[in-house]
Amino acid sequence: MINIMKNNKALVILSGGQDSTTSLGWALKNFDAVEALTFDYGQRHRRELDCAIKVAELFKVKHRIVTIDSFSQLTSNAMMSEKLIETNQESGLPSTFVPGRNLIFVTFAAAYAYERKIANLVLGVSMVDYSGYPDCREETMKSLEKTISLGMDFSFKLHTPLIHLDKKQTVLLAKELGILDTLKYTHTCYIGANPPCGSCPACILRAKGFSGAGVKDPLLN
Repeated sequence: MINIMKNNKALVILSGGQDSTTSLGWALKNFDAVEALTFDYGQRHRRELDCAIKVAELFKVKHRIVTIDSFSQLTSNAMMSEKLIETNQESGLPSTFVPGRNLIFVTFAAAYAYERKIANLVLGVSMVDYSGYPDCREETMKSLEKTISLGMDFSFKLHTPLIHLDKKQTVLLAKELGILDTLKYTHTCYIGANPPCGSCPACILRAKGFSGAGVKDPLLN
């Protein structure tokens, strides 16, 4: 754990998935006051919004859902439509990539935090198991932290506790934090199946993480 001064507040961007839920658990261990913010951006599977609500209730944190309904006018991707999940041969990125999503999320979260004098923003991105998304890279996060701090004239700190962790290490962190059972209520499957399909890239990555950690996924119980 990192040493953080007492009386600090944090805002966690909570998607309802495994990584953001683990990051929320991390934030609760490191900050005195924690809130969660979820974005309804027209995602293909609305179940993750319900998962975010459930997770916030279990952790007893103040939670708000903010609607961003412009992405569908800007881009076509497999996260927001029935588009086939495949790799773009030109860019090398999977069709699940939503251009600018994390950049927009952090900027919106910063605007929310600014009004409430919350200096710490927490995001569950990883540059190890991240499907090649350029907005999950550490250099992107560092640049974004500087930009929002300059643009709002407020010293934000963007925390990415999973940035150097693979899925196995993320599972072990959740175990260390004592929040493994909460992962039962998270959403990962790209297909939106419950129980998860087990064959899409997200399901395969999640299964690999739990298997590597030697821990049974509570979602499958």
